[in-house]
Amino acid sequence: MTGDDDLVRCWWCGDDPDYVAYHDHEWGRPTRGEREVFELLNLEGFQAGLAWITVLRKRPAFRDAFDGFEIETVAAYREPQVQRLLGDAGIIRHRGKIEATISNAQVTLALHDEGTSLSELVWSFAPEPRSARVTGGEIPNDTPESNALSKELKRRGFRFVGPTTVYAFMQSGGLVDDHVNGCHVAV
Repeated sequence: MTGDDDLVRCWWCGDDPDYVAYHDHEWGRPTRGEREVFELLNLEGFQAGLAWITVLRKRPAFRDAFDGFEIETVAAYREPQVQRLLGDAGIIRHRGKIEATISNAQVTLALHDEGTSLSELVWSFAPEPRSARVTGGEIPNDTPESNALSKELKRRGFRFVGPTTVYAFMQSGGLVDDHVNGCHVAV
């Protein structure tokens, strides 16, 4: 799809300014920082069953509500913080997803105790780079790599990390490049 600025983009961002900015500057760019990987994985979990634009527009409120997704801080949350989050209209108020984020922070810290990081773990499942896909119809909902990563994350105790959610995370975090052929961002 060609935008008003004459740039060709992946079809999914349409002409929504938030989606266009996200597409052009974030989606598919390698995300390797531990806090950033943690944030993105959990936001993808909050997206489950919803449109990504909902999470994208609420992302600043999520960052405020979850103390910038600082892993040690979130890992220390208890019931008072859960209640505070459940009362925050700026975020998606789903107890299971809120509790999963807290639990995921605790599991992330446990990875550190093992001498690894969440970033290292997820990037170890990144497939070999490939050329851009010809059409959006070629983009799968999950892959062998996302299935394997999902299984490993679940084995370690992570929650809201099914194969489809994990593949969306891999796309947004740049572990795979699913910009379609012709997109000005495609490599």
